[in-house]
Amino acid sequence: MTMLGATMVVGVRAADEVFAALEDLSTRRRPWTAFEQGLLQAYRWAVGTQAVAPVTGDGAVGLVGPCRSQLLAECQAAEVRLRAGATPGADVDLVLGAYAALAWVCGHHDERP
Repeated sequence: MTMLGATMVVGVRAADEVFAALEDLSTRRRPWTAFEQGLLQAYRWAVGTQAVAPVTGDGAVGLVGPCRSQLLAECQAAEVRLRAGATPGADVDLVLGAYAALAWVCGHHDERP
């Protein structure tokens, strides 16, 4: 998370937008799908409420959460994992959810997953 003027920013999104996405997901009926788990983990990590990244397991390097370059790297790692196909023990739907969330946070598309 970084500051842009007086606004906290996560990737290219206002932190309030990301917290709203997290809140919307948190109130969905459980059990969550693997895709929704991926979304939740990515949003939580992006705002600094989860210690490790959803795909690589890396820790955040920013003061509050991951910096923009780390968000982009995690998004790219998810894309690489998806292109490579399923690996033993990997949950493709969870990685797809993480990728969708991180791609939105990083500004690759405007439709929030």
